[in-house]
Amino acid sequence: MAYSISISLQRKQLSLRRDNKVIKKYSIAIGKKETPTPPGHFTIINKVPNPGGFYGAVWMGLSKPHYGIHGTNNLASIGKEVSKGCIRMYNKDILELSKLITVGTSVIITA
Repeated sequence: MAYSISISLQRKQLSLRRDNKVIKKYSIAIGKKETPTPPGHFTIINKVPNPGGFYGAVWMGLSKPHYGIHGTNNLASIGKEVSKGCIRMYNKDILELSKLITVGTSVIITA
């Protein structure tokens, strides 16, 4: 079973896919206008549990340097354009997601 991630910036939604079928959707926060989340095709290059600071429960780095998918302690930020370009998720959601995917997982971000 091959997992992949697709992110819709317009919907502020991350979809987990298995064998190209959506199996779960998550609400996310994205980059603000001054520091937008970049669209494109990336891969997960690392997973760091308990990274500290405002990265929440897990950091998953993208192949685009300085960008990643991570948890947040600021629950009110989900569904908004507030980050410096990273994808923020509820901690419970990033914990669930990080257990399913591996380093090398494809991430497609679309406007």
